[in-house]
Amino acid sequence: MIAVRNKRPFRWYIPVFLIPAIVIYSVVMVWPLFESLRMSLYSGHDTDQQVFIGLANYKKLFGDVFWSGQFWNALKNNFLFFVIHMIVQNPIGIALAALLSLPIVKGKAVYRTIFFIPAMLSFVIVGFAWRLILSPTWGVAESLLSAVGLGSWFQPWLGQQSTALITLSLISVWQFVGIPMMLIYAALLSIPDELIEAAECDGITGFAQFFKIKLPLLWPSIGIISILTFVGNFNAFDLVYVAQGVFAGPDGSTELLGTLLFRTFFGNTTQLGDPYMGATIAGIMFAIILVGVMLYLFGIQRRLTYYKL
Repeated sequence: MIAVRNKRPFRWYIPVFLIPAIVIYSVVMVWPLFESLRMSLYSGHDTDQQVFIGLANYKKLFGDVFWSGQFWNALKNNFLFFVIHMIVQNPIGIALAALLSLPIVKGKAVYRTIFFIPAMLSFVIVGFAWRLILSPTWGVAESLLSAVGLGSWFQPWLGQQSTALITLSLISVWQFVGIPMMLIYAALLSIPDELIEAAECDGITGFAQFFKIKLPLLWPSIGIISILTFVGNFNAFDLVYVAQGVFAGPDGSTELLGTLLFRTFFGNTTQLGDPYMGATIAGIMFAIILVGVMLYLFGIQRRLTYYKL
């Protein structure tokens, strides 16, 4: 007798749910990406027709004095913006998660909510609110510092070139510190109780237990948080635009690649928009993010898998 093979039924619901998502993602994300990369290879700012010029826009961005000065300033600021998030936001998020995971802490849900609420606020609300708080004219920051005897410390932090970018970075840290906190908190809860009990039987408790047992198991989660921070910071735009305006003042000291892209593409009161050079900046941003993500996926992530349970 010939064995009859039971054919697996066609799962019609898979394409039904996937096709709309793929179409929307392609229209909203994939097509604009390839279109911007295509536009970066053309020119038409001074003519009515697009002219293929190859990599001339990229040479102009790196070689022209006007464009290169703005680009390198924005790139330097972007790296500083990212570094501040890495050395301030993520360690604070890990520390908060570790504290909330302690059995003696009561009301954990309340604290988690308080720390995570800023991440749900829009950039417009956060930027405008902190601009009001730190204003030397009508802000409350100077009064609050004076109330605790630190009034002499107050400065117009958002109005000084030396402090504006750091201040915006710390505001962004305040807004998003809840995200690494929640991710690390979830990772801490996933550590088996048997492992913790074994460590306690060996006399490893307190800070020693966290650094010797828990922290190594958190490295994969920390790696994911780091790459998310990298991608988010090199796409940053909203907070600077709301707090410092289209010119990323004072004197371009808070300029990021996102604000440079916006001002170049759409123009402003002092210059006409140039979509082709804007697309070129977008192409550089895409390349930077792509290189960073690839280095993480093929370099760091493979090593971090060693620490997975």
